[in-house]
Amino acid sequence: LVSGSRESAFVHAISSAGVVFAITRACSQGELKSCSCDPEKKGSAKDSKGHFDWGGCSDNIDYGVKFARAFVDAKERKGKDARALMNLHNNRAGRKAVKRFLKQECKCHGVSGSCTLRTCWLAMADFRKTGDYLWKKYNGAIQVVMNQDGTGFTVANKKFKKPTKNDLVYFESSPDYCIRDRDVGSLGTAGRVCNHTSRGMDSCEVMCCGRGYDTSRVSRMTKCECKFHWCCAVRCQDCLEVVDIHTCKAPKSAGWVSQT
Repeated sequence: LVSGSRESAFVHAISSAGVVFAITRACSQGELKSCSCDPEKKGSAKDSKGHFDWGGCSDNIDYGVKFARAFVDAKERKGKDARALMNLHNNRAGRKAVKRFLKQECKCHGVSGSCTLRTCWLAMADFRKTGDYLWKKYNGAIQVVMNQDGTGFTVANKKFKKPTKNDLVYFESSPDYCIRDRDVGSLGTAGRVCNHTSRGMDSCEVMCCGRGYDTSRVSRMTKCECKFHWCCAVRCQDCLEVVDIHTCKAPKSAGWVSQT
């Protein structure tokens, strides 16, 4: 977080989203005295399927957003520099991401399960959806620069579109995370365990940054032949397993380096 990179943008967005999710969930579960279910969701309403009654406990996401805005943005509102504007923008994008996946759930009432009457409520989706959405926004984050009057920012490259309130923005290019670098707080990837059969981000090809990897054979104890016994326990055997562990090779200079 020492630089205004796209990684910093993602961290701020996902942290802000996490606060919204946690506070909203706590409200619905009655864990906070200051809030409860959404008080606005009551009475009758209508959607594409017809009329329904608000019931159950709708997630009070407006309270979660309001709390997160006051709590997470407090530090950034004290500053007027580019980094503060960047963080405020990404914090807001994170809050909006949670609200994006708010969905209406309903239960039917009637003879033989017919939907003569419906009771509906609003519920947040699993946080994984928010995380996956912000991950895509991270990959498509837009580099920006401060405008002339210092009140906002514009795109650094005129070929790219202007960022919306849902996009993540950053000011500085990401450092080389392959190398251990004290100045940017990067631990590098030397010694990291990688997956030599993967084609994704955890693959040895990507993780090791082209330096190659070492393979070591290790023995470890694992649980095996597990059986359920009535009632109610699962008993397993201890088995010795031999596996190959792949770790990224270190660069020729493995110590901390300072960029000059």
